[in-house]
Amino acid sequence: MTQFWKSGNPFVWLTGAALAASVLMIVGLVLLILFKGLSQFWPSTLAELHLQDGSKVMGEIWDREEIPDAEPGADNASQYRLRLKVANRDLYSLDFRWIDESDIQQRLSPPPAIAIERQEWGNFYGYFVGLKKDGETVAADLVDGWPTIEASLDEMRKLRERIKEIEKSDIGDINHDLERLRLGLRKITLASDTTTAETRQLIADKRAQMADLQAEYLDKEKALADFYGSSRKIVLSMVSVDGHTIDIPVYDIVRIWKPNELSVFGKCGIYLDKLWEFVTGEPRESNTEGGIFPAIFGTVMLVIIMSIAVVPLGVLAAVYLREYARQGVWVRAIRIAVNNLAGVPSIVYGVFGLGFFIYGLGGTLDQLFFSEALPTPTFGTGGIFWASLTLALLTVPVVIVATEEGLAAVPREIREGSLALSATKFETLWRVVLPSAMPGILTGLILAVARAAGEVAPLMITGVVKLAPALPLDGTFPFLHLERKFMHLGFHIYDVGFQSPNVEAAIPMVYSTTLLLLVIVVFLNLFAIYVRNRLREKLAYSAF
Repeated sequence: MTQFWKSGNPFVWLTGAALAASVLMIVGLVLLILFKGLSQFWPSTLAELHLQDGSKVMGEIWDREEIPDAEPGADNASQYRLRLKVANRDLYSLDFRWIDESDIQQRLSPPPAIAIERQEWGNFYGYFVGLKKDGETVAADLVDGWPTIEASLDEMRKLRERIKEIEKSDIGDINHDLERLRLGLRKITLASDTTTAETRQLIADKRAQMADLQAEYLDKEKALADFYGSSRKIVLSMVSVDGHTIDIPVYDIVRIWKPNELSVFGKCGIYLDKLWEFVTGEPRESNTEGGIFPAIFGTVMLVIIMSIAVVPLGVLAAVYLREYARQGVWVRAIRIAVNNLAGVPSIVYGVFGLGFFIYGLGGTLDQLFFSEALPTPTFGTGGIFWASLTLALLTVPVVIVATEEGLAAVPREIREGSLALSATKFETLWRVVLPSAMPGILTGLILAVARAAGEVAPLMITGVVKLAPALPLDGTFPFLHLERKFMHLGFHIYDVGFQSPNVEAAIPMVYSTTLLLLVIVVFLNLFAIYVRNRLREKLAYSAF
């Protein structure tokens, strides 16, 4: 046994088992997120359950488990129960219901059952009664009226897009111009003598422009009211399985389908449509439904701005420490401090960002350049710019350490050869050393992106919000609005999973958002790794 332990074979098996266990845990976690995240978009069959007490229930069967509180010898011992998504939140208040299998008398999958995804109140499951237009029934039979229902849905979808265009584009531009004129007028009154003829004329011109914009705003508002009136003219009458009749405006319907009559290709079509909406759409129902495009956009933009800020700062600091600073006690102390900064809790960086960036720099910028908007802050409040700088400070130790290692890995002979050919130290650094250390610099960037993309705590106090009405990048000058608040996938996961009023229904959204965050982080890392490998190949070829 002594010889066996001295041979080292047990430690080889131990390290191999540890590696296998780690890989299995990671693969298992990813597979769980993949299954839970992607399965929620599949249109499930609707089951109609007839219970022993004579009542009826309809919904999607989400889970089946053994009854946890069954007593030995009782009627429900060793029995199972079903977790049914009954939807119809406006009727039942809850999305899910547990039903013991012993209480089920009959289980059906009725072909006429209809599933409706709505803008509000979640899904509705029931049967078709009729389609009404201006109070008159235009379709009373489901088979003959289905083309009319689809045509009405397309009509209302176009109307919804038109209303959205008026609200966000037309009225949004008018409000932006009105706010700009209001601030310009206040700036004039604060900085100029209002008794002069030139100032009075300038004020009169701005007020005239504001009056024209307000008149245009009233016209758009009237057109919007007419469109909203038209949105209630087409109504779909439905009845639930327990006899509750409800009228659903077609305008409020996102999609409608007959799940028990769908073929595999039909289900795939709805699945892809839902998946596309999830990636490109806007959130609904307290972020528990719809899409998460604003969170995707905010996450990617945050990482890009953070990378632009952290790479020059980290590289310059590393270059000074490695190439210019005189090695001694102070440099060693700085390196120790940099390494310790990597272990500081992220919330500490968030508090620093709040105090230094937002209240310090942001408040100063408001006083100097945006005094007309005070006391409403412009940069003196949380925004994507301050959040990006906070994450840049959080990840700069990683970039410094990786860059120093890359600089140290450059062979001394290359430096001496450059200096021997009459190149200055700066030319050697700029044209020889830094290009050779670029793979190490990109390694630091990869690690920084991987950490920053998943950080949530510092963002919660530096600019992230539950729902951002406007993206930081749009078609309004100056196009990139660094002062705006933003959405983030990490915070979205926290908000939906723990702050949602309907947590049980939001669980699939948590898995889907987590999957998308993993995909984005992996994509950004793979892109950086690809660039790093290309640089390595280029440097290897240039050595010959």
